[in-house]
Amino acid sequence: MFAIVETGGKQYRVAPNDKLIVEKITGEIGTKISLEKVLLINNENGEISLGSPFLEGVKVEAEIIKFFKNDKVIIFKKRRRQNSRRKRGHRQQQTLLKVLSIKS
Repeated sequence: MFAIVETGGKQYRVAPNDKLIVEKITGEIGTKISLEKVLLINNENGEISLGSPFLEGVKVEAEIIKFFKNDKVIIFKKRRRQNSRRKRGHRQQQTLLKVLSIKS
């Protein structure tokens, strides 16, 4: 059994007991959340249900395990022979989730 969910503008394939890294979600560590933007679900019988765009009444229960920052991305711009350069960095906030169940 698995489902395709959307969170943070991205789509993820999840199954029960999976660990998932997503864009930052507000909440406390240990809090249970539900992801309700489910695009597709595959039952134990192998039946596939497809939403347009989302399935109604289906949600994925997950628990927040930890918050962290991703690796640093360096943005470097240089204009040759102009003595001009710019160096910036960015670390994206992320959340680690543990999928508890898929409820349909």
